Amino acid sequence: MSIKVVAIDNSEELLDKITKILKEMKEVELLGSFSDAVTAMQYIKEHPVHLVFSDVVMPEISGITLAAKLYELANPPEVVLLSGIPGFSLEAWKIRAYGFIIKPYKKTQIKKIVDQYIGEYGTGE
Repeated sequence: MSIKVVAIDNSEELLDKITKILKEMKEVELLGSFSDAVTAMQYIKEHPVHLVFSDVVMPEISGITLAAKLYELANPPEVVLLSGIPGFSLEAWKIRAYGFIIKPYKKTQIKKIVDQYIGEYGTGE
């Protein structure tokens, strides 16, 4: 079995990049790629998800607000925030995000987070 993952980024180019990276990982089941946080949040409320990779700066609601709302769920996923602005790492720490990756990210950074998650929680079996 694999961990269930969702990716969220309002930049089509970056969403395509992380989607490609996640699809190449055999230990990941990519459930969806979303360009807006509101649609993603609704999906996550209705489907079991283990790990969410979310951009911080997005229209409507930020990745930080999204993460805070997801952590209120009965079985919340872990959230990894992605941003080109290093200062957001403090905000990520305040809401106890699972991780923070500065854009432009590399496959090795995504893999490290996935491996860390599997080391802590297993593969969801």
